[in-house]
Amino acid sequence: MIKKICLTLSVIIFLGVNSPLALYAQNENFTDPIIRSIYFEKLEQKLAYPVIALSQGEEIIIHFDMLSDNSESLCYKFKHCDREWKTSDLFYNDYIEGFEENTFNSFGVSFNTKITYSHYQLGFPNDDVKFKISGNYLLIIYKTGEEETPLLARRIMIYENAAPVKATFRRPTGKNLNTGQQPEVIISTAGVGVTDPYRQITLTLLQNGRWDKSKGGIIPDFIGNGTVEYNTLNGSTLFDGGNEFRYFDIKSIKQKLQNVRAIDYHEGNYHVFLLPSEDREFKQYFYNEDLNGKFYVALDGSKEPDLDADYVYVYFTVPSDEEVAGGSLYVSGALTNWEYTSENKMIYNPVKRCYEAVILLKQGWYNYGYEFIPEGKNTPEGNIFDGSHFETENDYLMFVYFNDPAERYDRLINCFITNSVGNQH
Repeated sequence: MIKKICLTLSVIIFLGVNSPLALYAQNENFTDPIIRSIYFEKLEQKLAYPVIALSQGEEIIIHFDMLSDNSESLCYKFKHCDREWKTSDLFYNDYIEGFEENTFNSFGVSFNTKITYSHYQLGFPNDDVKFKISGNYLLIIYKTGEEETPLLARRIMIYENAAPVKATFRRPTGKNLNTGQQPEVIISTAGVGVTDPYRQITLTLLQNGRWDKSKGGIIPDFIGNGTVEYNTLNGSTLFDGGNEFRYFDIKSIKQKLQNVRAIDYHEGNYHVFLLPSEDREFKQYFYNEDLNGKFYVALDGSKEPDLDADYVYVYFTVPSDEEVAGGSLYVSGALTNWEYTSENKMIYNPVKRCYEAVILLKQGWYNYGYEFIPEGKNTPEGNIFDGSHFETENDYLMFVYFNDPAERYDRLINCFITNSVGNQH
């Protein structure tokens, strides 16, 4: 059953504009359907963004599973990109110390699970790969000898601590007063040697690490004495605040945990039915602590959930009197890699008067939300079923790029991670 699902998804996705090969050519994140449960961690930080400081001894680890009865030999490589994620005009040894192609040395096979998988992990920098320069990198993972048909690619950012950043969130004015979040950003460039800030310095903002919720190539609004500023007089840094993420707990298949309505065992697999989702679009904001869209793998009583946790079918339901016209509704979050494919697209059931979706997920604790994609577009718009609030707690990643005329690449001179709560005015 799993192989049939993966094969169907592969055919659908490879034919679309968001196919792995198309995304690979654009240096974007992509995921083959056979790859699941991708997350990053750092020392003492179980859930991390794929960002590390250059030459400061930091290591980041990527984890993922491959749904297969047999373990595969995998390789990986890195590609350097400019601030717009176009391939840099550099040779491999200009930005990497080590071999261009390297193999995975750490993987294991699942134990006592209904669905067999192999779990892989890779820490970097490592003895085989060290980064020489800052910037945007694409991590590419593929089966040995099959580089042209990669399985997984992830954007990785390597930054310098060369330009201190300060950010304050101002409440937007006008129609976005109650729904938007807008950071005012001040960057100190005194130690970088900037001669033309409007051309050399750009800012990229990500909400909760999401590339579908990003704003890039933002030029400064004001230049001071050794500083560049991005103010709130225009909409260049304006985001929808969104809502706190929904959540559910499937660490156990023996008992119903948070937001689980029923658990069934059928045809050799477990099926978990979530409670129907509440329509929050026009409801008052209510705070609940969340993971800002992430998930973590967990299994009650297990010390090694990466190998012991099973995969189960999770059923999502959104009651709705009618189908929303003009686009499609998707389950969204790190659980779907912030991607929008046939797998996480919700289908409207006119008899039950609700949207429905079924997604294969590993046991653990999950955040999720719903996103509406208008017809003919690839990114979400609006906040159907979830709403948007100024008060919502979100992480913001701020990447500062410097185009140095003396170099052939865009330096990433800082990555500043902050939170909308506690910095609002």
